[in-house]
Amino acid sequence: MADVHSSDSGTVIGADTVIKGEMTVENRARILGRFAGTIQAKGQVEVADKAICKADIEAATVQVDGLIEGNIKALDKAHLNGTAKVVGDLVASKLVVSEGAAFKGHLHVGPDAVKAGAAPRPQQPPKGPQAAQDQGKK
Repeated sequence: MADVHSSDSGTVIGADTVIKGEMTVENRARILGRFAGTIQAKGQVEVADKAICKADIEAATVQVDGLIEGNIKALDKAHLNGTAKVVGDLVASKLVVSEGAAFKGHLHVGPDAVKAGAAPRPQQPPKGPQAAQDQGKK
């Protein structure tokens, strides 16, 4: 019988499975089907090719082959493979993007990115009388 506490053990969401909610895993999670909600992992989260993940993800490492619609925070590294499609903000200490990957969102990468916290947000337009004057100059 396999040791369920081994470092190789992980959670697998099968290709024919749909889950909504919050998932917390100690080691590794592999999404083959559909997941919506939030995912936190101390180890790696893998979103397989053809998987659909509409979730905010925080993990040490995030590897994407499928679709993620949500924000990603990779404490160590995010890897967007050639079939990856990500729509959302991404914060990572390190980022690897393979040819063919698609990304739409805000990006904050580097040694201090994770320490800084959340992904960068778009600048809000100025408000008040000066903003109205600035708009008229365009």
